[in-house]
Amino acid sequence: DSDFHGHLSSLLLQKSLHLLPLIAMDPYKHLPSSAFNAPFMTTNAGAPVWNDNNALTIGRRGPVLLEDYHLVEKLAHFARERTPERVVHARGASAKGFFEVTHDISDLTCADFLRAPGVQTPIIIRFSTVIHERGSPETIRDPRGFAVKFYTREGNFDLVGNNFPVFFIRDAIKFPDVIHAFKPNPKSHIQENWRILDFCSHLPESLSTFTWFYDDVGIPQDYRHMEGFGVQTFTLINKAGKVNYVKFHWKPTCGVKSLT
Repeated sequence: DSDFHGHLSSLLLQKSLHLLPLIAMDPYKHLPSSAFNAPFMTTNAGAPVWNDNNALTIGRRGPVLLEDYHLVEKLAHFARERTPERVVHARGASAKGFFEVTHDISDLTCADFLRAPGVQTPIIIRFSTVIHERGSPETIRDPRGFAVKFYTREGNFDLVGNNFPVFFIRDAIKFPDVIHAFKPNPKSHIQENWRILDFCSHLPESLSTFTWFYDDVGIPQDYRHMEGFGVQTFTLINKAGKVNYVKFHWKPTCGVKSLT
């Protein structure tokens, strides 16, 4: 009898092992997944999900078990699926195109993408507002970001820029302070001018940018009628090893227009 029952248990076990993969991969029992065109739902590790509607418990009415890895993974995804927006430059728009050298500047640099007139380099530009959140209007007074990425043969070259030729601060350690001064009050969500004036009055180096901010260019009509300026001063080195200090300026062919 013991041999018979042992043989029967072995057969049942083999049957169940053969059936499990078929049931787990049944497209009619599991939701489809877009990952790798799998015909069934899978975990992050690629294992088929046996049940997406129930959690493992101790008995029918017992507590939920932490060994239910699919439940833990599903809740972890849910808790992290909303990525907070970036602190600055949250709202933006991108445009693709190419950069073409029009003049010989080999006396300034030996960079490959600036080597000769007529050389074209693919680029992508991100225009953005700076202070306000993603849902804010684009007609408010706010600096505009002007970031350019060059896809050169020597690697990517990033040029961080704004629509002002100067910046509020010299030292990076003050950057959180200037952003806190211009950001809306986190309690009322209203921008408070007294904090802007307080910061700029205690930091005279920011007054040049302050005048640009309250000039007509503080509210550009659109991105086609807006200038761009590289924030930093760059060091370019030519083939002879001579160092040259330059700033990048973008001049719109459509002219500069503002909403004033």
